[in-house]
Amino acid sequence: MAARMKMSSLLTRNLSILIRPVQYRDLDGIERLAQDSFAAKTQKGAEFAMRQMQWLRRWYGLLKFLSWFPNPLKYIFCGYVAEQGRMLLGMIQVSPFNRTRSTWRVERVMLDRGADKQGIGSQLLRYCFESILEARTWILEVNVNDTEALALYRHNGFQRLAEMTYWEIKPELLAELAQAQPDLPNLLPVSNADAQLLYQLDTASMPPLVRQVFDRQTQDFKTSLFGALIDAVKQWMTKTEVVSGYVFEPQRKAAIGYFQISLDRKGEEAHIATLTVHPAYTWLYPELLTQLARIAQDFPQQPLQLASADYQPEGEEYLEQIGASRVEHTLIMSRSVWHKVRESKFVSLEGIQLPEMLQGLQPARKPIPGGMLWLPPRQQTPSERSVQPNPSKETINFSSKNSHLEASYQSESVDAQKQE
Repeated sequence: MAARMKMSSLLTRNLSILIRPVQYRDLDGIERLAQDSFAAKTQKGAEFAMRQMQWLRRWYGLLKFLSWFPNPLKYIFCGYVAEQGRMLLGMIQVSPFNRTRSTWRVERVMLDRGADKQGIGSQLLRYCFESILEARTWILEVNVNDTEALALYRHNGFQRLAEMTYWEIKPELLAELAQAQPDLPNLLPVSNADAQLLYQLDTASMPPLVRQVFDRQTQDFKTSLFGALIDAVKQWMTKTEVVSGYVFEPQRKAAIGYFQISLDRKGEEAHIATLTVHPAYTWLYPELLTQLARIAQDFPQQPLQLASADYQPEGEEYLEQIGASRVEHTLIMSRSVWHKVRESKFVSLEGIQLPEMLQGLQPARKPIPGGMLWLPPRQQTPSERSVQPNPSKETINFSSKNSHLEASYQSESVDAQKQE
């Protein structure tokens, strides 16, 4: 019996690892991997993974059909699994981060508990790097306390980009904030006509490196007709309502603040908000949070969750001041396309021969050495310039063997002077 188990383990070890797209028969294995994933170590990550699995089982057929032809929802679910001997060892899910698909996001990486997490995870990541050629930059978000995930991502070229802090405001604190009247005279609803203003606000609110990695354009802030219909269906099914607005500055003709809040009408989950403020108008944080609190009062009393980045210190200071609690601290990491160049095979210069490289500079025949004049030539007198010897008979030779030729040349010169 022991010999049979040893033989089976050897066979499994010798089988190659196959990485392929997710299929319907993989859902049971993916659910098993979700319990051992990096994100499932936190309560928020475990709840999110469970909701994702329920959603994937319900809509897998439609998602697979949409991935066969170009459409706005083609990449709504893009996942790959690592399989060895009909056994799933890992799964990765990726998605485009912007409309041009120049930046892609690693949504999650789930690995088997008994597998080589560094090896399998690296193969899944590198398969995505090599197969999705349109991606110039990759980003992901990981909990700062997840050491295994951080080691995996750093091993594959990911570096720190920014730090995110997730906050939660209790319903009692929201009710207290809603008692004030926000000073927002130019608060306007969001439409596609405001996409350029929102794009300018987004670029001004983040550092240049983050802006370069995100690579958002004006079209990222527009909603197509098909996308609006999908959002409406999604809100109807999940019983949520989305409210958004921005603050317009008439003198500069620019947007200086933006918010979006997703409200749960069932009263089962927390409200989720997004807040963006121009760095020159940080006084808008209290006003916009008061506006969010007033909007949430018309819905079931649930906590409000929102995120802040480390490059927005004024927002974090205000959240601490009002008594918001920290829920999670994460790290945004990025990997650029230049890592592919550095990781490519280095070509050594030792085997390169210069004669082989410089064939065009080689002489056509062997060069013949000639004489070299070390002293400057003597200036001729007018009488010497008048002498015109016959070029055909003029012979100059510095060799001692041809001394008789020099004598004949001198005799011809004397004859010519006598004739004159």
